[in-house]
Amino acid sequence: MRVRTIAFVVLAALAIWFIAANTGSITVRLWIPTVTLPLWIVLTVTLLVGMLLGLFIARRRAQR
Repeated sequence: MRVRTIAFVVLAALAIWFIAANTGSITVRLWIPTVTLPLWIVLTVTLLVGMLLGLFIARRRAQR
C-alpha cells in the first residue's frame, strides 16, 4: 500500500472514532436561529464541508 493510502485510512478511522465518541447534544447559533443538535451531526457536516473544500482546492491547483 502507498503511504498516502495508509495515511488516509488512518485519518478516516480517527475521524469516524472521534465523531462516534461525541454523541451529546449542543446548541449551535446560526446568526439568528439557535438550534440544538447532536454533536456527531455537527462534526460530520464539518468534516464533509472540509473534505469538499479540500477537493475543490486540489482540483483548482491541478488545472494550473
